[in-house]
Amino acid sequence: MAYSQQVLDRFHSVLEDPTKHSVGPSCGDVMRLQLKMDGDLIEDVKFKTYGCGSAIASSTMFVDMLKGKTVEEAKLIKDKDIAEALELPPIKLHCSVLAEESIC
Repeated sequence: MAYSQQVLDRFHSVLEDPTKHSVGPSCGDVMRLQLKMDGDLIEDVKFKTYGCGSAIASSTMFVDMLKGKTVEEAKLIKDKDIAEALELPPIKLHCSVLAEESIC
C-alpha cells in the first residue's frame, strides 16, 4: 500500500530532531521523545513509536501525562501509572516501561 504525501509528511514531522533520546525493550519496540519547554514546564511533547498498538497507546497516554509538568515531576510518572490508566494486560506491561524510560 502506498501512503499519500500528507501521511508521510505528518509521520515524519512528529519528531523534528532525530538525534533525540530513543529507548526500546528487547521486543524491538522503539520510542523517541522530544520535549518543548517553556521555562521549567513541559509545554508540548512529540514522539515516534515503532511497535504494537499497546506501545503506541502507552506513548500517547504518557504524552498526555507529561504536558504541563516539570521534568522532575515527569520522572515521577511510573510505568504502572500508564499501565493502570490503559488497563494493559500483563503481557503488554513492557510497553508502559518503554514510555517511562523515555524521560530518563
